[in-house]
Amino acid sequence: MGVCLATACSPAYNWRTVTDSAEGYSIDLPAKPTIDERGVEIAGRSLPMHVRAAHTQGAVFAIASIDLPSDDPRLRQAVVDTLRAALARNVDASPVERPVQVPVSSGASEPGVEVTATGSAGQAHEQRTIHAWIAGRGRHVYQAAIVAAHAPPQEQTDQFFGSLKLQ
Repeated sequence: MGVCLATACSPAYNWRTVTDSAEGYSIDLPAKPTIDERGVEIAGRSLPMHVRAAHTQGAVFAIASIDLPSDDPRLRQAVVDTLRAALARNVDASPVERPVQVPVSSGASEPGVEVTATGSAGQAHEQRTIHAWIAGRGRHVYQAAIVAAHAPPQEQTDQFFGSLKLQ
């Protein structure tokens, strides 16, 4: 897994660009990320999922990539649909969705969906807002998400989503 970090400082958000060549993306994260890898059951299959998450100012900024066994448009769409449904289920709320274009490093873009849902999460039923972009490309499906009790400042949200580039 090829990873490259570049750092730019701000008082509360210590933005750094994370590039993962193996998973095919780059994105800015506001703090040093944790790394997690596990299998997820989607569409009757166990698929590898790789997650990088950065915690700052009461919010989690995360990028997840799910590896597909092949460049299969039907499976890719099934994974996208499963992720969309899971986000809403995580906060027991109806999501607001709109199409987005996710940039590709070549200058093109991939169609994706922006999902926002606010509701109660966990056993304590604490209010959480999930704001995510989900897109598929080739043998990967990507989910960039911010999870927080209170939305971070708009410029921080724009920095995160605006920096996402697929390879």
